[in-house]
Amino acid sequence: MIKKFSTKKIGSALLVSSALATACFAPLAQADWKGWNVHPAGYPVTVAMESFIKEAEKATDGRVSGRVYNGAILGSQEDAIQMMQVGGIDFAEFNLGPIGASVPEVNVVSLPFIFKNVEHMHRVMDGPVGDELSKAMEKKGIISLAWYDSGSRSFYDSRKPIKTPEDMKGMKFRVMNNELYVGMVEALGGNATPMAYSEVYQSLKTGVVDGAENNWPSYDSSNHFEVAKYYSLTQHLILPETLSVSAKAWAKLSPADQKAVRKAAQDSAMLERKLWAEKVTESRQKLIDAGIEITEIKDKSAFQDAMAPVYAKAVKDNPTLAPLIEKIRNTN
Repeated sequence: MIKKFSTKKIGSALLVSSALATACFAPLAQADWKGWNVHPAGYPVTVAMESFIKEAEKATDGRVSGRVYNGAILGSQEDAIQMMQVGGIDFAEFNLGPIGASVPEVNVVSLPFIFKNVEHMHRVMDGPVGDELSKAMEKKGIISLAWYDSGSRSFYDSRKPIKTPEDMKGMKFRVMNNELYVGMVEALGGNATPMAYSEVYQSLKTGVVDGAENNWPSYDSSNHFEVAKYYSLTQHLILPETLSVSAKAWAKLSPADQKAVRKAAQDSAMLERKLWAEKVTESRQKLIDAGIEITEIKDKSAFQDAMAPVYAKAVKDNPTLAPLIEKIRNTN
């Protein structure tokens, strides 16, 4: 028996089939990402982040697009880390220091003098150790796509040159929000004050703190050199930074788009490292011309030796750091 269908039912079926076909083959909805950045326009990190989102948009045929919000206008770095974990922002470039509060394994890169030099840091982060840290961050809702450079950090202050740890005794130094940095300054005889980056200039100017620590470009672009003219090359920290995406935003991408976005991030990291090296040279010369006093420290052994209790406490509090320390030290 042949069952007859009405023209009306056949028409309805065709409409449903057409809608299903359209749904199956239509492009994914565009992801309009919001990006957090602490730095100003023209800064190496800023230029690289803008390159990343532009290339990601091109590589995904517009399925991923977005805007970089500079100058921490979306909040402090600590706020931004929390916002990323809940999906409040979609991508960001973070210093790894404050991330240690959420991802304890990441604290290994915040150990003073853990890296031999900037090139050693790049080799470590681009290898197995970097992969381990990425996995630990992913568990906390942060997908690290690429490692940026932030050079070496040294102490600067408004009172006097620092040549030995004894010179730091009794002085107040701003540090990023991480217990390791508090312990580092205290081990050197100073008093540590965790503080948002945006508050440092005024705090230096008014004497709330005597000094801070950072790299050449940040010391320059923040204008901290105007109120703290002594820059002492302790080079105690060589902190990697991460270009990251919220796990919630990442999960919405197809595997092909994830691959394309990761490639755009890694390309931007190569750009940032190149621009960073150029900026370091430029900033250093600018600051020399501005009349800051630079103190070279050829023998850093006194500073390094003072870090023994910092390492011991870090490993005691978080035993997972011990094998990571060993792997970093064994990376040629």
